[in-house]
Amino acid sequence: MELNKIREMTDVELAHEFDQKKQELFNLRFQHVTGQLENPVKMREVKRDIARVKTIIREKEMAKTNA
Repeated sequence: MELNKIREMTDVELAHEFDQKKQELFNLRFQHVTGQLENPVKMREVKRDIARVKTIIREKEMAKTNA
């Protein structure tokens, strides 16, 4: 996911995206344990996307408190 695209999202959209990525990671972990995961690199990508979303959420929180 592109960082500029994440920055343009609203707070509600960010929260929704975060929930979706957490659910996707859960599903990937479940597939990995059961041996059905074809692309284990996908787990790393989703973890990084989660980190990006959390970073932007935190930046927006800090901007609100400083304003």
